[in-house]
Amino acid sequence: MDQSTLTGRLLVAAPLLQEDSFRRSVVFVVDDADDGSLGVILNRPLELPVDEVVTEWGAYASAPAVMFSGGPVGTDSGIALGTAVPEEAPPGWSALDGVVTGTGPQAVGIVDLDGPPEVLGSSLAALRVFAGYAGWGEGQLAGEIEEGAWFVVDAFADDLFCGDPEGLWSRVLRRQGGDMALLSTYPDDPGMN
Repeated sequence: MDQSTLTGRLLVAAPLLQEDSFRRSVVFVVDDADDGSLGVILNRPLELPVDEVVTEWGAYASAPAVMFSGGPVGTDSGIALGTAVPEEAPPGWSALDGVVTGTGPQAVGIVDLDGPPEVLGSSLAALRVFAGYAGWGEGQLAGEIEEGAWFVVDAFADDLFCGDPEGLWSRVLRRQGGDMALLSTYPDDPGMN
């Protein structure tokens, strides 16, 4: 995987981004390469428990232990992210280069859901499973950022595996300070203000 300036960062939807798929979304960029970018939406929990889709993995999923809508592309496929200690990387877990969570030595990686959960699952500190992903072709994401549709900010472990994903958009904006903190209070429907 190519490490770039966006891999491991968050894309926070600006209030002007009203497209249903990305409205008030927070996207974790899994890969950003010359030919395009791929990420997962962190704040779209579904009402479908993980163990109803990937039965063996439900016990290892971080709360809330539900599937997340990772994005509008490939919704019939899944991507799983988990944290582990890179030096003790369990089989079936691939670290995302340079993406470390919090203050400890844990790194974020891709989890192979076809691997044995009884071996890999107990080695993970956190696990989240996404149905689908968000994808952009070459230059597309850079254009959207330039237009002001996305804010690019640092990611923290709690962003990826937080227990309250619905409040993530406001929390991430608020911690940026300044004008972005003010946007965290932007009304859901400005017409009702």
